[in-house]
Amino acid sequence: MNKILSVENIGKKYNTINGEIEAIKNISFDVNEGEFIALVGSSGCGKSTLLSILAGLDKQSVGKVSYHINNPVIGYMLQEDALFPHYSILDNVLLGLKIQNKLNKENKEYAINLLKKYNLEKFIDKKPHELSGGMKQRVG
Repeated sequence: MNKILSVENIGKKYNTINGEIEAIKNISFDVNEGEFIALVGSSGCGKSTLLSILAGLDKQSVGKVSYHINNPVIGYMLQEDALFPHYSILDNVLLGLKIQNKLNKENKEYAINLLKKYNLEKFIDKKPHELSGGMKQRVG
């Protein structure tokens, strides 16, 4: 199997008013093509911190993350929805494409079809506060 990800001695420290907090320390593993991995641990042990580093949303304090494939596409579902409350559901869904300058007619139609697939077509023009928690997760 081909190695697609290497994590070497990752650590993350946060500075707070009360000093430094070590969120994760000495995390190392490899992921091979076709493997399924899971992060399991108690609340506050650093699972989300590690995922945020792997997704490029945060930077590790020490260690190295190496992707062994070109242009990796990483999907990451946050614990809480990260929808913009003043945007419609459709605008929230299209935001990533807009930011990357990849929004075109074809991508917009694809996004609308996904909303239909997930039974959200009636809510395309609604705001996030008008949706249930599960619906917000599907939009996210």
